[in-house]
Amino acid sequence: MKIEKVLIVDDDEIIREFIQKSMDRVGMETFTAPSGSKALDILKNNTIDLIFTDMKMPKMSGLELIKKVKELSPRTIIVVITAFGSIDNAVEAMRLGAFNYLLKPFTLEALEAVLEKANELYGLVGENDYLKETVSTQTTSEVVGCSQMMHEILETVNRVAKSNASVFIHGESGTGKEIIAQAIHNKSHRSNHPFIKVNCAAIPETLIESEFFGHEKGAFTGASDRRIGRFELANEGSLLLDEISEIPLSLQAKLLRVTQEKEFDRIGGSKPIKVDVRLISTSNRDVNELIEKKIMREDLFYRLNVVPIFIPPLRERMEDLMPLSEYFVNNLCIENNRHVKRLSKQAEEKLLCYSWPGNVRELQNVIERAIVIMDPYDLEIHANDIYIDHGKSLTPTQQEKELLKGMTLKELEKKLIVETLHSYGKNPEKTAQSLGIPESILKNKLREYEIE
Repeated sequence: MKIEKVLIVDDDEIIREFIQKSMDRVGMETFTAPSGSKALDILKNNTIDLIFTDMKMPKMSGLELIKKVKELSPRTIIVVITAFGSIDNAVEAMRLGAFNYLLKPFTLEALEAVLEKANELYGLVGENDYLKETVSTQTTSEVVGCSQMMHEILETVNRVAKSNASVFIHGESGTGKEIIAQAIHNKSHRSNHPFIKVNCAAIPETLIESEFFGHEKGAFTGASDRRIGRFELANEGSLLLDEISEIPLSLQAKLLRVTQEKEFDRIGGSKPIKVDVRLISTSNRDVNELIEKKIMREDLFYRLNVVPIFIPPLRERMEDLMPLSEYFVNNLCIENNRHVKRLSKQAEEKLLCYSWPGNVRELQNVIERAIVIMDPYDLEIHANDIYIDHGKSLTPTQQEKELLKGMTLKELEKKLIVETLHSYGKNPEKTAQSLGIPESILKNKLREYEIE
């Protein structure tokens, strides 16, 4: 996409004619206006791609015009024209949404350079709009990757989606287990029915049975109303049991009954409730080791593990790194209201030289941070925009091990929450997402540990 219609706003006729002739030379359709009010009249009746406007004009200043243009036509690119001594005005104009500026007196070469940059931005704005439409029609389950490993996983997903078999997805934290689970649901005959997610690690042991199966009014102290559990909510759809290995042994027998008999009892209920639910479970732990230690029931695991899917860590499928990076750049620019950007070659090299212990989730976080903190008018993500903590490792040092030995579980939990909270600038939504817990649970923990 290229700029086609240009509006030139200046009370100086010589400047208007100079820019108009330059635009005509490259095939642009041009409009001219000696004032801001005349410019707005033209804008109301025409789709303008690019506006050149002087900063100092009678009655309506360039800054006032920029505000009104952004209200009428947010996609229109604005370049301001200002005198050397008025550079502060240009900075203010860019803060209000102008893309670039020209200092008087300017040459044809300077004008052409600004036009080239504006054309590049215009193409990205068009791409941005296209991506917004595309993203709105895509499911959140889009699986990105070109490696042989991911190709085999997608083949398995396509085959298993058409069945009702239980699926067990395992892999390191951050590899994308939930995305695979969502893809299975979306490709199944259950796709028009609920996809209910339960983070088993985030629910207190005292509440997990009620969360799964619900309860009747008066079933226990505080049960003032009937509660519908997750199994019932997922009827005819799919239920994702995220981090299934964290479910207490006391509940596993009841979960086994649901997998075998397709029915359960609400707490305090008098008759069983039939359900038709497709179970998808995930874990980042060695389940065989948990079975040996009697932490997980072997019979339950076999019921859940009808179709196993292993997602390898990102460091073992580096062919997927750049497709994933490009996908995140496009989508995160849209989410954060930024023009779509590109990764520079140096930025790509920096990403490729890292082992990604936090896997796909870490890659997403690194790219989002770069997009948010970089210059919003820069069209390229540079290597220095990308912050990677090369000191981070999945394996703690001996000194760290000794330090951890002396800490209680609550102290470890508090330390993790504090560090994660600070790494996301005390943003509770991002912190909860990174920790893999609901924001409500995080807020409870912040109050419990008196973390500000």
